[in-house]
Amino acid sequence: MYIDGVFSGGGIKGFALIGACEVIEEKGLRFKRVAGTSAGSMIAAMLAAGYSPTEAGLLVDEIDLKSFMDLRSALIPAPLAKWLLLYWRLGLYKGITLENWLYEKLSAKGLRTFGDIPPGTLRVVASDLTNGRLMVLPDDLPRYGVDPKSFSVAKAIRMSCSLPFFFEPVKIKDPIGNNIIVDGGVLSNFPMWLFDKENVKKVRPVLGIKLSHNLHEHPRHKISNAIQMFEALFETMKDAHDSRYISRRHEKNIIFVPVDGVSFTDFGMTDEKKESLKQLGRQCAEKFLRKWGY
Repeated sequence: MYIDGVFSGGGIKGFALIGACEVIEEKGLRFKRVAGTSAGSMIAAMLAAGYSPTEAGLLVDEIDLKSFMDLRSALIPAPLAKWLLLYWRLGLYKGITLENWLYEKLSAKGLRTFGDIPPGTLRVVASDLTNGRLMVLPDDLPRYGVDPKSFSVAKAIRMSCSLPFFFEPVKIKDPIGNNIIVDGGVLSNFPMWLFDKENVKKVRPVLGIKLSHNLHEHPRHKISNAIQMFEALFETMKDAHDSRYISRRHEKNIIFVPVDGVSFTDFGMTDEKKESLKQLGRQCAEKFLRKWGY
């Protein structure tokens, strides 16, 4: 049976998405349309390209995640260089290595631009800080004077994954000037609303995978220092839009994967930890699908 899938952001925690998708496929379900934010957009793109969840997992397993932390070369001491890059480039790492890796893997399946797949097959969420608005790719590209059919899918995923201050934002020019685009999680970390709208009949069942507790079991934030406050602030900010949207009616179509104690920027994660995240995703999906009524 065909379904539509929505995958939340979560950085490195996204390994849990792979495990959940493996179980979904094992149950005979296939994704017709997919959407996602940040790590979820990466999984969505791989599925849209034709990779199976298991194949996508193997691709991610084979890379050294630290290679995505691509600092710009500098002639000054590293600690000072990082601060200057953060100030002038708006991010510590370029993000180009991530984009190039995505382009290589997606191109191997014939997916280079949004013109290579049927309209609506893949939708990616990013945040336009210049204009203060949410950005859905490829839908919103024409307002920037860009033809969606010619726009790189790998670049769109990089935009959705550009965690503020960690990766440099992506710039898109329009007649007025540059637009600064960052991680979609800033405005919508779980775009279930793209496929599941109130008072609109669904084309097919919509299944979401969200890397968090459900709304009624979310643990209280422990805030005793500035770093913890920033983490709580960012998490609250990225979930605020989606929390207002997700009702109990929507919850019955969402696999919640409570990934605790893992930083979304832990690019030095061990293979054992990656596998444990995949297994957590599998366990949550198996439990959910035993009672999912479509």
